[in-house]
Amino acid sequence: MRSRLDIRDLFAEAVAGIGTRPARTALTVLGTVLGIGTLVTTLGFSATAGNQIAGRFDAVTATEVTADIPPPAGPDLPPRVEWGALTDLARLNGVTAVAGYARTQPGQEPSVRANTVRDPERVLDRALPVVGATASLLGAARTGVAHGRFFDAGHVDRRDRVAVLGPQAAEQLGVTRVDNQPAVFVAGKPFTVIGILGGVGRANQQELANAVIVPWTTGDDTLHLGPVGTVLVTTALGAAPLIARQAPLALSPNDPAAVQVVAPPDPAALRTGVADDVSGLLLVLGLVSLTVGALGIANVTLVTVMERTAEIGLRRALGARRRHIAAQFLVEATVVGLLGGIVGASAGILTVVMISVAREWTPVLDGRLAAGAPLAGAVVGLVAGLYPALRAAAMQPVDALRGPG
Repeated sequence: MRSRLDIRDLFAEAVAGIGTRPARTALTVLGTVLGIGTLVTTLGFSATAGNQIAGRFDAVTATEVTADIPPPAGPDLPPRVEWGALTDLARLNGVTAVAGYARTQPGQEPSVRANTVRDPERVLDRALPVVGATASLLGAARTGVAHGRFFDAGHVDRRDRVAVLGPQAAEQLGVTRVDNQPAVFVAGKPFTVIGILGGVGRANQQELANAVIVPWTTGDDTLHLGPVGTVLVTTALGAAPLIARQAPLALSPNDPAAVQVVAPPDPAALRTGVADDVSGLLLVLGLVSLTVGALGIANVTLVTVMERTAEIGLRRALGARRRHIAAQFLVEATVVGLLGGIVGASAGILTVVMISVAREWTPVLDGRLAAGAPLAGAVVGLVAGLYPALRAAAMQPVDALRGPG
């Protein structure tokens, strides 16, 4: 007579086997909960964090374009870019601010001091970079004035000897206030300090914090800073790639190839890259936790097989086939994994939402991940229960009836 096991009886036996040891089953499920929960949390959190970082990038860095202009090939040759070309660049559609500056060459910074007193016990001279800039530098460099004011177009046109200090330069020179019109001496020539900058928001222009900034006309006349060497452009969101292509033509129509433009990377590519990087780092933790959960299921299922050898022998003696025994333990392990997957996915989603609310972020969750997590738990349980199930199926009825030992 052929032995058959109805599918309903199979699941009934599996549920009964799970229910006979609720405490052990709960601890086994907990291992899968931790694995699936950690996996869902890390992937959801990485997507949320990547979206947040990329969103901040879109609002700031994606609107910054920088043009570097090399000096003329010879001392008698005209400059590659005239200062007046900045006005042509500012007229391009999508440009919100343009500024240019020339600076002393690295290693050739002049001596700067805050007074003419000679004190042999103190070092008063500082070698600081000097920047000759247009009056629009504040907006283009994303900075502001902490004390005093910045020079304007009138100072530039009159070639006034005024200076604005970066915060680090002011600290080194001991200048903390400007209402008494302090002076600094650059290469022995006096400049009236009219302002001190605050923090510089543009990441690639942090050198301005340690510089002495003067009108470009004064810098050219007094310190021979030369033609414009750097042009800073801020654009409307989304206009940076177009402005980066048009800037060389606007600045140097006769030789646009000489203008080296640095444009921001594509925001969409950055968002994908950030999400992938964070996911790759955190995915390892989730997989480790999932592996621990799988090992827990395998271990507990194997112990259960050893404890139930008499039951297995009795069922074999009554006509159960090897495949019936294997199927029962596989279903038990799969159900345990499925329960862990459902609880773990729910806990992971709740964790991502709570973290996002606490950080005032917008949670980003992949519906496929939430739907697939219980299935992943079931697969983990199935794989983890494979060896114990095969071992149970391999038992001979006579040996199994003797019980463990």
